[in-house]
Amino acid sequence: MQIAYFDCFSGISGDMTLAALIDAGADLAAIQTAIASMDLGAVRLSVTNTQRNGFRGKLLAIEQPREHAHRYLRDIHTHIRRGRFSAQAKDLAMRFFERIARAEAKVHGTTMDRVQFHEVGAIDSIVDMVGVAIAWDMLGIEKAYASAVPTGSGLIRIAHGTVSVPAPATAELLMGVPIAPTQIQMEMTTPTGAAILTELVSDFGPMPSMQVGRIGYGAGNKNIPDRPNLLRLLIGNSLSSITKPAQHDSDQVVVLECNLDDIPGEQIGFAIECLWKAGALDVFTSSIQMKKNRPGTLLTVLAKPEDRQSLEAILFQHTGTLGIRYRRQARTVLPRTTVEVPTPWGLVLGKVSKLPSGEEDFSPEYEDCARIAKTFGLRLTDVTQKVHECYLADLPPTTHISASNQKASPRVESVNAVFMQAAFEDEFGTESMKPKGFEPPAQSPEPPQQEKNSETGLESGGPNEFYRWDSSPWSVERIAPLPPPKIPNEFPIPDHPVHDDPMQHPRDTP
Repeated sequence: MQIAYFDCFSGISGDMTLAALIDAGADLAAIQTAIASMDLGAVRLSVTNTQRNGFRGKLLAIEQPREHAHRYLRDIHTHIRRGRFSAQAKDLAMRFFERIARAEAKVHGTTMDRVQFHEVGAIDSIVDMVGVAIAWDMLGIEKAYASAVPTGSGLIRIAHGTVSVPAPATAELLMGVPIAPTQIQMEMTTPTGAAILTELVSDFGPMPSMQVGRIGYGAGNKNIPDRPNLLRLLIGNSLSSITKPAQHDSDQVVVLECNLDDIPGEQIGFAIECLWKAGALDVFTSSIQMKKNRPGTLLTVLAKPEDRQSLEAILFQHTGTLGIRYRRQARTVLPRTTVEVPTPWGLVLGKVSKLPSGEEDFSPEYEDCARIAKTFGLRLTDVTQKVHECYLADLPPTTHISASNQKASPRVESVNAVFMQAAFEDEFGTESMKPKGFEPPAQSPEPPQQEKNSETGLESGGPNEFYRWDSSPWSVERIAPLPPPKIPNEFPIPDHPVHDDPMQHPRDTP
């Protein structure tokens, strides 16, 4: 497993991280091309060698057009979607900004969609975080660790005035992260650096057991008297992954619950919409019976621990509840990523999760499929099936194939052929009764060999096994698994030709 370790002895910022990734081998020209496709104007990246207290490092410089615009989260997402780079890098870049938006929304008492990015919304900050996402995906790093983080001390001036270090959003982002003490009078960890670190890093502490292959140094803009102002990034292979099996990701969530029995359904629906916008992981309702036999609604919210207070405020404001129960719960989640699938209707987003067996499971995005179905007047099930087929068509031959694309075993096909022959003879017993165009199979297949099931000890192919004996080639309707047997004269005769393969029924088309 390719892992990385952030040695943050002088803090971390977005430009230091991108410079360290480039110094460790990320292609600057490819990053420049991807940034140019985001429609941010004439933006140019360059790196130069520099020294900090006698140690070398890369210093990132960004040339950008002058601007005075403040951006919202939706504006930044629009720029990222326009970019021509991998879906994994786009997803990671969006998560960086969403993490900052949640922190800003909490400290300013608003919602994520109303957060106005000032310093973080500037072009250089956008380039820093998007560039890190592109470089991270380029180097194929799967897991990251980091040291304790020094934030600095003193006062700094931001768009909202003079504040102490760490800035409010930075402090919010670093909740739960070990902070290294320091008396240096400067901002050593910026909001962009904190967002990148907390999104990428799974564990904080000493360097893990690893075989280091590359080391990158990203330089800060200022000189620090007692230490080199550098971010050191070590990249290599995890030694523990050789002896330990891969484990699923685990984290903590907060479960919020309240009982509602005196508000209309529209008000509950509005509250749920507000909860989704505020960053809830999941929201659902259940019907309950309350005191005095009154029917009520249990509203349940799953959230990240740092979002608990903001979501509780929404519940109090929009539901009128007098109390909210909450508890922390551990959960195990599958690794997942977002992909773009080329289809006849254009690119469609979907999620790919990795199952415990190592296989990948694909699920198309509902919103994209619903939009296509409405636009072209198609059934939603047909659209999702086609998107899934397009996803499988792009995979190499050795990749996981879904069960819907697998053929029946030869033994089952042989058994079905036996029942087909018998049904044909019973329905059309004499030559004079055979309708035109219908012929029995050229050769009657041999009965299947009986073999013992290793689990049950019963002989398969005998009376202990069920078969779809009504899977005839002239069936009009799709046959459900294991239907009740029919007498031969109930077989319908369609007006379409017989198919060569009895197991392949014509698929309904819109």
